[in-house]
Amino acid sequence: MTDAVTVDCIGLSCPIPVVRLAGAIAAVEVGGVVELLADDPGARVDVPVWCRLKDQELLGQHDRQGGGWVFRVRRAR
Repeated sequence: MTDAVTVDCIGLSCPIPVVRLAGAIAAVEVGGVVELLADDPGARVDVPVWCRLKDQELLGQHDRQGGGWVFRVRRAR
């Protein structure tokens, strides 16, 4: 598994998780992975939509122990 940069947005509301995800993706090399931790329900919609709009690869999302979700995104370009 690729080492990932973790961005913790637990407790933060929209649009902050996507804004921080965008910054983290810009800071990693193409092929790098960012793991976003978020508990804002909007992130479940916003993150996949952002990935499609920005041509980034959503590797997956799963429930986070303690609440919220973990989104894994690979920088595609």
